[in-house]
Amino acid sequence: MPQGIEKEHKMKDADGARSELPKAYDPSAIEDRWAEYWVRERLFEVKTPEPAALERLRAAGHDVFTILLPPPNVTGRLHMGHMLNQTEMDILTRWRRMRGDLALWLPGTDHAGIATQMMVERQLAEEGKKRQDLGRAAFVERVWEWRRHYGGAILEQMKRLGASVDWSREYFTMDEHLSVAVREAFVQLYEQGLIYRGAYIVNWCPRCQTGISDLEVAHEEQNGKLWEIRYPVVGAHDEFVTVATTRPETMLGDVAVAVHPLDERYQKYLGRKLRLPLTDREIPVIADEWVKSDFGTGAVKVTPAHDPNDFEIGKRHGLPSINVMDETAHMNAEAAAYAGLDRYVARKRVLEDLEAQGLLGVVREHVNTIGKCDRCKTVVEPRLSTQWFVAVNQAPKSGGDSLAERARKAAREGHIRITPEQYAKVYLDWMNNIYDWCISRQLWWGHRIPAWHCAACKQIIVAREDPDRCSHCGSGEITQETDVLDTWFSSGLLPVSVFGWPRPTRDFNVFYPTQLLVTGFDILFLWVSRMIMLGCWFSKDVPMGDGSKREAKDTVPFREVYIHALVRDAERQKMSKTKGNVIDPIEIVERYGTDAVRFTLASMASPGTDIAFSEARTEGYRAFANKIWNAARFIFMNVEKAREAGIEVDRAALGAMPTVAGNAPIEARWIVARLNAEAAEVNAALGEYRFHEAASTVYQFFWGDFCDWYVEIVKLQLDFGDGANKAAAKAALTTLLQTFESALRLLSPFMPFLTEELWHAIYEGAAPARSVALTRYPLGAAHTDDQAEGNFALLQELIVAVRALRRDIGVEEKLAVPVRIRATQDGLPFAAHAEIIQRLARVTEIEAAETLSEGGGVRSTPHFDVQVVYEKKIDAAAERERLTKELAKQEKALASAEKQLGNPAFLAKAPWHIVEGLKKQEAETRLLMEKTRKALEELG
Repeated sequence: MPQGIEKEHKMKDADGARSELPKAYDPSAIEDRWAEYWVRERLFEVKTPEPAALERLRAAGHDVFTILLPPPNVTGRLHMGHMLNQTEMDILTRWRRMRGDLALWLPGTDHAGIATQMMVERQLAEEGKKRQDLGRAAFVERVWEWRRHYGGAILEQMKRLGASVDWSREYFTMDEHLSVAVREAFVQLYEQGLIYRGAYIVNWCPRCQTGISDLEVAHEEQNGKLWEIRYPVVGAHDEFVTVATTRPETMLGDVAVAVHPLDERYQKYLGRKLRLPLTDREIPVIADEWVKSDFGTGAVKVTPAHDPNDFEIGKRHGLPSINVMDETAHMNAEAAAYAGLDRYVARKRVLEDLEAQGLLGVVREHVNTIGKCDRCKTVVEPRLSTQWFVAVNQAPKSGGDSLAERARKAAREGHIRITPEQYAKVYLDWMNNIYDWCISRQLWWGHRIPAWHCAACKQIIVAREDPDRCSHCGSGEITQETDVLDTWFSSGLLPVSVFGWPRPTRDFNVFYPTQLLVTGFDILFLWVSRMIMLGCWFSKDVPMGDGSKREAKDTVPFREVYIHALVRDAERQKMSKTKGNVIDPIEIVERYGTDAVRFTLASMASPGTDIAFSEARTEGYRAFANKIWNAARFIFMNVEKAREAGIEVDRAALGAMPTVAGNAPIEARWIVARLNAEAAEVNAALGEYRFHEAASTVYQFFWGDFCDWYVEIVKLQLDFGDGANKAAAKAALTTLLQTFESALRLLSPFMPFLTEELWHAIYEGAAPARSVALTRYPLGAAHTDDQAEGNFALLQELIVAVRALRRDIGVEEKLAVPVRIRATQDGLPFAAHAEIIQRLARVTEIEAAETLSEGGGVRSTPHFDVQVVYEKKIDAAAERERLTKELAKQEKALASAEKQLGNPAFLAKAPWHIVEGLKKQEAETRLLMEKTRKALEELG
């Protein structure tokens, strides 16, 4: 137990009295203590089972459950997206662990190449230095130093929030054994002809000074201009071909003007030359079907070094590529008079010079879609650059499917299930149109590409170990590639590399494939698709645990992918620093406690629906935790009273679902049946990632069934004084304690801190396990009692009706009054349980009546009519108004039910029990409307 818990919950204190829970629930007093205890006691570490142990596990109906934490950046701090992601993963992991599965949740962080390098470069800038001043080796060491000091912040936050991960398996994507896997993967793909190097157009970030993938570019619209520029026709007087462009500064790199081959306006210019304005170069007019005749002037400038479409046109027509910008987006020597100018300064100067020469035509307002670096928000520049690529659509040298096709088949053939289902289509659509993956980055921090360039023979050597000579010509004049690999290359390998690949390991045999990945839509393509491609490729040759060949279904990195929603603000706006609506989860946790924040997120986490985070709801769930705390105090107080009367509750019966005899009091039979039914509902909901339904079910059971009904009724039985029925009191207290202990286990995955505290308090220092998280989860459905549930529902219906009537006619709160009941069905249980009705509805006596007196307040249900007997004069006008409103509500409900039941499409698709429920609702509503109309007639 955590230090201090023994003192707080010991059986006896110094003077012999039992210590009690503090009066007020204070999450800050318990959460740090339990979080530290879980880590210190290594509660969630998983030892890799031997084959026999694994066989026994599966024979008992359990299995291995492995889940990989999407590694947060080493630079990161916890935000609401992390909190949601980790809450869902923790709920599922704790749930599967408590169900008896071998549950392993692996934590780790990503080295985050660009983000981390930027962070350290900013630090250097504050010292007046650049990374170039240090040199590569010293700069990389500086980054490692930064990581040692600041890189674990987000994992420390996870520990504080109680994530039940196996900290002994924590990884960092630059760890030595993961780096070996990265290198092996690169070499294997290169040997299979699936990695190549070449000059292509990439998204270039001038701030980060590296190429980035399409997925790392955020596109946004902005108001801009469309400039028309006149290109003089060589050999013709005052004749021009006019082009339209949004980037006039790049015209300095133009090598042609292209028109559509069928555009009659330009037929006479095909094959002729134009003079490129502001330069002394001549460029041809060419025909290409890519050109859209109806855009701009129908003639487009071709700049292969600065536009991906122009690059393809250049390849088709054998045109040169002229790069007019350097890596910082300043004009280079090719730009002649504009060399050294920033791209936007150059744009202004180019436009001024064109206008001065009479070559600037019409300028139109134009909405541009621009790309920005997702990391630093700088506008990216399409730039010709030599990069390394993975050929995702190409078959390997050894034959078989391409990387992309394997990943497509994994989803198409059902080896991976994606939830919500619409994302499976999104995934396949993207994979069907995927381009080769640019995996090189012009950074110093990251996995350096294991390739060497030979100065003598100009060949490239790719090797698993650092070579000292060229393998092609034997020369010692070799230098390593300066680029590093895209961060997503190493994180894409995580499902195989964390289990020891490329070495054969027992871990790989037991834990691969993982069972589930919980992640956001934003990295479905950046990360999920890459893991599927790389996982399917590199695991295919790893034999199964029994030595057999791995089938396609077992090569996938995970069996299921659950895409969680976005967390938005209370007005459903996306959170952003600019809007000032970013919610810091740590601040909310400090205010309301971790459990309340977790429960808020779970209660709103409906698959496919974004979460509008509401602090008011969090405050409500803080009150929910307090309600449970007070229920515990009530129970422990009665345990102490029983002890003082010489009655000791047998705690050996705890830890399993409570059972009661058929002749037990109705409230005991009912609460045990409700616990079983709702436990079954929670298990079913979690199995389908319906976190909101699972949380709602637990909430309704604890707050409604247990606290508001059962505890209030059981107070009648808890009398340990002289002359009392102590056997009945002990039975009631035993069922109460058993139900509470089971309900704590049901709630535990959602609110781990509160349940840990109260569960240990139940056992007074002698708990049967080190944590409630290591006990068994209530599965439910083992005990049903339809009779008790039906009769108790009628009691609830009566009590609720009487309470409402008392309010309507103004009965004083503490005054007990008689009621008269007219039954509309046989077998009502009211006489047998009059004591419950009297206590909970403040009733003195219950009279069965054939008729009810006119003018009194009456409530009608499908099963009975009830009247409170009270001498205070009824306000006929107010009662008429209430009944009129009630009738309007009933008419609306009936119209809705009739509409649905009259819809053939609905009847064809809706589950049977939904349709039957609607039919029952329709019949009951008609009956209630008849009673309401009669009551209105009686009022006159």
